[in-house]
Amino acid sequence: MSIYTQLDQLQITLPPVATPAAAYQPFCISGQMVYLSGHIAKKDGAPWVGQLGLTMNTQEGQKAAQSVAIDLMGTLQAACQSLGRDLNAVKQIVKLTSLVNSTAEFTQHHLVTNGCSELLAQVFESKGLHARSAFGVAQLPMGACVEIEMIAELLP
Repeated sequence: MSIYTQLDQLQITLPPVATPAAAYQPFCISGQMVYLSGHIAKKDGAPWVGQLGLTMNTQEGQKAAQSVAIDLMGTLQAACQSLGRDLNAVKQIVKLTSLVNSTAEFTQHHLVTNGCSELLAQVFESKGLHARSAFGVAQLPMGACVEIEMIAELLP
């Protein structure tokens, strides 16, 4: 099934690539690999500010991670388009690295990150299954609750 059919069924509209907030590129392509810079969670177009275990619970964190997944797919689409292709050219979502702004006592970083992982698996099916790491951190840029980076492989 087409990635775009999946997105339509889930009523997801991919956003344009966000302008970087510092000195980096939103994505870098090397061979068939696409490396996406970290994307922070956004709510109503602004950074989704919060700290898991203090001002947010796990379910809210999962929704924030889902918002990151949508932004990541928008950037991945732009990367594909830069090569004259679209998201159907994705061979595999290879790896996610997730940073969760949390208290020292919060231990459900992996469950927060599931918000992103599960949405990617819904959209890309088996191509969306990936390796990943999830870390708790003391703070993220602009006070965001979650930041996730992604590596994807394209078909030759």
